[in-house]
Amino acid sequence: MPLSPLVAVPLAALLSSGLIVALRPLLQRYALARPNARSSHRIPTPQGGGIAVVAAAFAAVFALVGAPGGEIVALAAGAIALGIVGAVDDIRPLPVRARLPLQAASVVLVLTAAGGQLVPDLPLWLERGLAILAGLWFVNLTNFMDGLDWMTVAEMVPVLGALLAFGLAGRLPGDATLMAAALLGGLLGFAPFNRPVAKLFLGDVGSLPIGLIVAWLLYRLAGQGDSGEGGLVAAILLPLYYLADATLTLGRRALAGEPVWQAHRSHFYQRATTNGRSVPFVVGAVFVLNLALALIAAATLAVPGWTTSLVALALGAALVAGLLRLFALPAIRNAAA
Repeated sequence: MPLSPLVAVPLAALLSSGLIVALRPLLQRYALARPNARSSHRIPTPQGGGIAVVAAAFAAVFALVGAPGGEIVALAAGAIALGIVGAVDDIRPLPVRARLPLQAASVVLVLTAAGGQLVPDLPLWLERGLAILAGLWFVNLTNFMDGLDWMTVAEMVPVLGALLAFGLAGRLPGDATLMAAALLGGLLGFAPFNRPVAKLFLGDVGSLPIGLIVAWLLYRLAGQGDSGEGGLVAAILLPLYYLADATLTLGRRALAGEPVWQAHRSHFYQRATTNGRSVPFVVGAVFVLNLALALIAAATLAVPGWTTSLVALALGAALVAGLLRLFALPAIRNAAA
């Protein structure tokens, strides 16, 4: 395995932090996120740090590869398109009917470039349709879940670290391994500015492209492993907390007749802070959970087979359910306080 993925991490981290320092005065002036009833922050805070994260990640990849393949080029084009949509939405919110078609087009572009088929027994048109829906949902849930200081860092750093480790072990293609390393570095460069209490937010300009990149990485992982099942289960396990929190919250709001695309504070991680848990506790718990899910995902690749996969999915689901349950309950206060 070439050393370029290991070089990509510090390179992208330095580029990301440097770009943030350069861009912060502009973001402070033109891209302030002002608190409202659904916000987790209390003072106006600049957003748009995702510009630096995503730009640094692709800059590192292009610098180390020179002429990347068609998939990376398509991924970069899709990420730029989503970044533009997100930047406009950060400044002046766009209606859903304008956002979704552009998001779907970016997902289709990336999936078309990736090609292949994960489940040969399914008709190709059905698998592609399901993959587009899954990609579109992942892009949006990444945006939905970016509502707390360090939340995206706590989720994506373990996921990307696991993908990098899988790639170094030969379980992920070289281009995907390099992309995972570069995005990991970009987020690490952003993390000091977003630590609680955050001085900078990703913004939609960052969360949407990050969702697309990670969705592509998981799609590539899903195609790995004996008979495909090992990689597919690992690709489900790695983001399982995000998938569960966002999907259950959407379902609950839909059943209650609430507008599901409207901003709100009813995700489990948001309810945890409302219930008296600190931001560091919440994001720390998510980080530790994701480390555990990464280890379980690694087991499905190391010992492929449906028995391992079913046990791993059951264990991962139990861990996620336990944390969601904890977040939904009021924090226990010291009686002497």
